[in-house]
Amino acid sequence: MRRLICLFITLGFISCSTDKDQYQLAGDARGYSDGTKVYVYSVYGDNRPLIMDTLSIVSGKFGSQYAFSDLPSLNYLTVENTQANVIFFPEWKEVQVNIYKDSLDASYATGGTQNDDYYTFSRQIDTYNEQKQEQVQKYQQARREQDNLLASQIQQQNLALVGEETQYKKKYIKDHSESLFSLMLLSEMLNRKQITAAETKQLYAGFGPNLTDTQIAKNLEDTMTNLAKAEVGSVAPDFSGPTPDGKTLSLKDAMGKYTIIDFWASWCKPCRRENPNVVRAYNKYHDKGLNIISVSLDRNGQRDRWIHAIEDDKMDWYHISHLKFWQDPIARQYNVKAIPATFLLDEDGNIIDKNLRGQALHDKLATLMKTP
Repeated sequence: MRRLICLFITLGFISCSTDKDQYQLAGDARGYSDGTKVYVYSVYGDNRPLIMDTLSIVSGKFGSQYAFSDLPSLNYLTVENTQANVIFFPEWKEVQVNIYKDSLDASYATGGTQNDDYYTFSRQIDTYNEQKQEQVQKYQQARREQDNLLASQIQQQNLALVGEETQYKKKYIKDHSESLFSLMLLSEMLNRKQITAAETKQLYAGFGPNLTDTQIAKNLEDTMTNLAKAEVGSVAPDFSGPTPDGKTLSLKDAMGKYTIIDFWASWCKPCRRENPNVVRAYNKYHDKGLNIISVSLDRNGQRDRWIHAIEDDKMDWYHISHLKFWQDPIARQYNVKAIPATFLLDEDGNIIDKNLRGQALHDKLATLMKTP
């Protein structure tokens, strides 16, 4: 969430006006010298920030008057020589922004329902982040003391906290379905896999045409469509790609009784650490019908590294790669945003599970193959 806030940004406006087509931005800047520049931006439905104005701080104050836009938008302020920002929403009353030089993260905007609600939302997200950081420190301490039981309990507590945060975000989106920020938040949650495509679709249905006609919405619709194609219960989309020897291999050619689609890369350390586990599973279950097709996200010009990694890790199964890094068309087709990523298919090509690693992979395969 903080990434999203840092991506889009905050602050405020000034004075009084009787013009119903305009609103006032009044800023209170603590700790800044006179002449410090404040930049006012607006983000529209194409997700491109446009600068609206440049203001100067004088005696700790800044502000101006702006016209309302009929287009869905989100506004934010930045201060020169800083990267942080403060989000605000145009309202039918004065928007007050409070900026603190020594703590931009604590800066905020008030005035009107949207600004007040967002202030409450951002403070709650800060609370969740602080609690998660505390859990990380406790977990690390438990691991140092080799207290595996406590470490496991902390992990479970953290999962519950993350679930609570996700529910809070979903409620905010549902309650603020007229806001471009909610649409951005929904898109971020889906891309980070904090919610499923089905949950996203349900929340997305609450947005009106003024938001669903934006480019952000169209991009989100494309992501939902691709995710739905690669979710558990769906038929795995077919694909093909170049093998290490230069031939073309398709998913259909690699299918077995059960098939794992494995997204990895020679440069991916977590992938390389997981590979011995996958090798053990393949060696144990290949004769019973398990096939694997690995899709590498290696870069252009790294064909030799890709092939050597296959040999070094003893990955004796099907391999393909377009050598296009994160632009790999198969990874995009399956909406893969992080690796390792795996999809387990049945003999009909249906996705029956995802991202099984470690012992979980062996447990699942043992159940499917009915072996001890």
